[in-house]
Amino acid sequence: MRRRTFLSLCCVSAAGLLPGPARAAEAQRPRYAMVVDLRRCVGCQSCTVSCGAENAVPLHEFRTTVNEYALGAQDAQGRAPALAVLPRLCNHCENPPCVPVCPVGATYKREDGLVLINAATCIGCGFCVQACPYDARFLNRETHTADKCTFCAHRMAAGLLPACVENCVGGARVFGDLHDPQSPVSRLLSAYAGRVAVLYPERDTKPHVFYLGLDERFAHVDAVPEPLPLYPAGRASHD
Repeated sequence: MRRRTFLSLCCVSAAGLLPGPARAAEAQRPRYAMVVDLRRCVGCQSCTVSCGAENAVPLHEFRTTVNEYALGAQDAQGRAPALAVLPRLCNHCENPPCVPVCPVGATYKREDGLVLINAATCIGCGFCVQACPYDARFLNRETHTADKCTFCAHRMAAGLLPACVENCVGGARVFGDLHDPQSPVSRLLSAYAGRVAVLYPERDTKPHVFYLGLDERFAHVDAVPEPLPLYPAGRASHD
């Protein structure tokens, strides 16, 4: 998650996310998604830390993190520019571009929508890393395989929430089943219909990580700044 982040804003209707009569069969199984409420995110990185601890992510690599952006420059009075935060993770797309490029079928999408990696099959070629428009994948230097967010599939199997959701200080991350109208995700999307944003809608990946309160300045690709360094000079880097 270190390359330049290109974002595009798109309002989506909650009604379009929920299955209609023509999708009744599909609606019998869950379809998991996450909503990130940026109005609640304080950029504390508790999600990053909890994910790293839960999933044994190598230092300086991230399955999820919170990028920070300086909106503008320091003014004449020396006041710092406004900051924007944007949590990033795998979008578990409906049309994941990482799946078809894998030469050995190690990256796959489950029926519940989770996009996962079979580490026993992965050859570490990096094609999926390059194919992901969300910069959500990396090559794990310890396992020599592709790595990314799994929505903590092992925790889900035990009836638990993803670690980042459970440990979010501001309650900014909401997780649930899109096919359950009473799930926290469905209720939130319904309540804010038309005000939900996804990243890169023009890529037609149909991401299943949604954002509330995304700054409209991120709507224009060419205007998106470089994220601030995670470890600026003078700040400890976990070493």
